[in-house]
Amino acid sequence: MAMWVSPRLKKYIFIKIYLKKKYFMFPTLSHLIEYLFGIQIPLPIQTFGFFVALAFVAGYWGFSQEFKRRELLGQVHPFKREVIVGAPATPLELILNAFFGFLIGYKFIYGILNYTAFVNNPQGFILSLEGNIFAGIIMALVFAYWAYQDKKKLQLPEPKKIAETVHPYQLMGTLITWAAISGIIGAKLFDNLEYWDRFIQDPIQGLLSFSGLTYYGGLIFGAIAVLYVSRKNGIKAVHMSDISAPGLMLAYGVGRIGCQLSGDGDWGIDNINPKPNWLSWAPDWVWSFKYPHNVVNDGIPIAGCDGKFCHELAVGVYPTPLYEALICILLFFFLWSIRKKIKTPGILFSIYLILNGLERFTIELIRVNSKYHIGSFSFTQAEMISTFLVLGGVIGILWSLNAAKNRKDIA
Repeated sequence: MAMWVSPRLKKYIFIKIYLKKKYFMFPTLSHLIEYLFGIQIPLPIQTFGFFVALAFVAGYWGFSQEFKRRELLGQVHPFKREVIVGAPATPLELILNAFFGFLIGYKFIYGILNYTAFVNNPQGFILSLEGNIFAGIIMALVFAYWAYQDKKKLQLPEPKKIAETVHPYQLMGTLITWAAISGIIGAKLFDNLEYWDRFIQDPIQGLLSFSGLTYYGGLIFGAIAVLYVSRKNGIKAVHMSDISAPGLMLAYGVGRIGCQLSGDGDWGIDNINPKPNWLSWAPDWVWSFKYPHNVVNDGIPIAGCDGKFCHELAVGVYPTPLYEALICILLFFFLWSIRKKIKTPGILFSIYLILNGLERFTIELIRVNSKYHIGSFSFTQAEMISTFLVLGGVIGILWSLNAAKNRKDIA
């Protein structure tokens, strides 16, 4: 007698078999949850964006651990700052809270009331001018009143100034915020410079789209912002750079997992070569992969698939995001293992620059990218920047060793 199987279980079994065979892409977090747990939860969260958030969490952890360790070593120090306690909420605080509340009500409440449209196109939904004006006004009043009441609970007859001690790791919230804002601006700027023809065709889409982020643009702009904030708070640039090295490598590796799982277009060149014998233990998609159901809908239509993400590449390509994720996470463990052994300031960050540059330059050899041309010489933006990183790392090691020698001579 045949055993009865529920339609949901059949679908779950089919999905598992299909995913094992083809390594399904996960354009949204809902796809990933369905793959892992067999349940459908419609969420307006892209897998790539989710892993970008995880990358910031990973970087936050790495930075914080190094801040605490180097404070014990005396390389960074707590500092005092004056704060006013017992004062009522200022008009600016009330206005900013009201503005934030209005955005929450205008978009979030409207998104809940129009959830299907929100899930189907979260990017377009957020960037559009559509919203619920009534919910926006209500939430603006709620947030303003909330800020007013919080301040009123702590209000004193006479506000006073007190000095509070701030440990460097407590700056992480500020540093991450500045790094995120500056990094996104830099990533969009460098991406539009790299694909200038595409940007000229649709500048508004190029500036406002959530896709199209260049890592090195984000790294450079984010680094400038972090160095500025840390210097304002008495942290030397050389120590801030060393603190950041392991966390940056880990964050990049985690972010590349999101690129691989979602299929965001950061893949390699066509790879029709047979899989080598030394890789026989690995699935075929580790060597050549068509990125079925990729989030950018690149390639040819998939037969029998209906919906938004129904394309795959016509020819398998090198899955370069996977390679970068694995390499950079391994490089993070290497940097993490040597960080306590390196005593000379500046050396750890210089090693990071060299490793980062070599890793990216090597990947560029098999990665799809726009090229610049000078005469008969062609190169990608990442190849140029990674070359400068390697040279900067070598110069940084020489400079750090020379500076350490001078300090000993003076002593």
